[in-house]
Amino acid sequence: MATDMSSNAYHIIKNLSLIYLSLLFIPIDAVVLACSYVLPPFFSRQSPAASPLKRKTILVTGVSMTKGLTLARLLSRSGHRVVGADASAMASGRYSIHVSKFYALQPPKADSPGPYIESLLRIVQTEKVDLWVSCSGVASAIEDAMAKEILEGRTKCKAVQFNVEDTRTLHEKDTFINAVKDAGLLVPETHTVKRRDDLLEVLGAAHGEAKDAFDIKPMGDLTKEKGRGKQFIMKPIGMDDAARGDMTLLPKPSWSDTEKHVQRLKIDDQHPWILQEFIQGREFCTHALVVRKEVKAFVACPSAELLMHYEALPRDNALSMAMLDFTESFASKQGPDFTGHLSFDFLVKEQDVEKYDPKHIRLYPIECNPRAHTAVVLFRDTPAMAETYMSVFSENERSYGNGYAGADQPVAPVRPQKYYWIPHDFVTYVLLPIFSLATGQGTLDDLSDGFLFFGQHLLWWKDGTFELQDPLPWFVLYHLYWPAQFAQSLRAGKWWSRVNVSTGKMFGVE
Repeated sequence: MATDMSSNAYHIIKNLSLIYLSLLFIPIDAVVLACSYVLPPFFSRQSPAASPLKRKTILVTGVSMTKGLTLARLLSRSGHRVVGADASAMASGRYSIHVSKFYALQPPKADSPGPYIESLLRIVQTEKVDLWVSCSGVASAIEDAMAKEILEGRTKCKAVQFNVEDTRTLHEKDTFINAVKDAGLLVPETHTVKRRDDLLEVLGAAHGEAKDAFDIKPMGDLTKEKGRGKQFIMKPIGMDDAARGDMTLLPKPSWSDTEKHVQRLKIDDQHPWILQEFIQGREFCTHALVVRKEVKAFVACPSAELLMHYEALPRDNALSMAMLDFTESFASKQGPDFTGHLSFDFLVKEQDVEKYDPKHIRLYPIECNPRAHTAVVLFRDTPAMAETYMSVFSENERSYGNGYAGADQPVAPVRPQKYYWIPHDFVTYVLLPIFSLATGQGTLDDLSDGFLFFGQHLLWWKDGTFELQDPLPWFVLYHLYWPAQFAQSLRAGKWWSRVNVSTGKMFGVE
């Protein structure tokens, strides 16, 4: 948290400016909202009827996030009754026409998960829920896994959520890498470090010929020739928003600078880190629905450290096929009840990106999210996606591949659109370039490039939350939820460095 007055003033102005921006656009967005309700009647808002035998009551949690809202809409359009729940009472998804009833959950707490799990259990029992589709946030992954085991043990409700053991293994960066290695798949060189001395040993070995200059003595296996010349990135194993965006390459050119950087890090048994080989290349991410080790739905897309633009790779693209092969291979090595949302982040070296044979593409998995990914928004116009969830209820039932029975391939997005979030792009590519130019830090070229980029998205891409048939969540997200978050930041003095509009998450500063 910032402590000096100048820094405090900056954060106060930042929050107030965004609240003012939301107020400024209310008249325009109110017109958009009104128009979406009075457009011609062929834009139906009614969910299709389903046969009584197939219609399920489905609980979707995390409806404050785009991924939860997207799945609620998909499942409702398939004729199911959707109950929404979220730890935030202002969740935009509670205002969706596709959510028949909404419940505010007790906020999940790692040291006291009982109230959160009990609130989920009450909903399942009260609403006679058949299926729980968990859309966890990063902070509630383990609590949701615990809830899955309790719900399935005490009720007839099924859950699309990994168990505690699998979730814990995939959630932590070090155990995930070990699990991938155990599955016989490629991983980048990775070290778990709990002491600064261990970290410095690895970094000294990475520059083998320079280790004398670094005054680092050879330490066993750490000085193997294969490690020389490599660079690494530090990642906290636990949650640390301030450190998450630090992509400093280590070792630095100067050993004294390397030591200074390491000394700033809090490293001990309670705060372990991983030191992971830096792979020069492009980043990609995936989203998959896995039911009993079988991948039922899958999509891959280009990624970034803070991903706010989603564009699906074609299912017949070699990169997409390679990532699907990896996902299926990993899932097949797990236990018989391996069921949940599975998302991987990969790095791919530049020379492999354009290869045509997926067998020749080397994928370097760097992280796993054992929960739904915002990339599920790419399935927005794919009705078959909803059907894949029904395979949870039958051991012998296969999902329908993009609308036809008997398909062996997982469901992929049908004619996927490209998605963005309009306030994020407006601030990032319009307002900030204007401010930079006015303060002498930017150029006219930066401004014109930003305007062009925003204009292209405005005309040809889709907002990840807005739907013509269901516009109210979009209006609430930008004019109630986020202004309330900024106001709370001001009230509590908890400053943030950046926000993810799609997940409702604020990333803190030190």
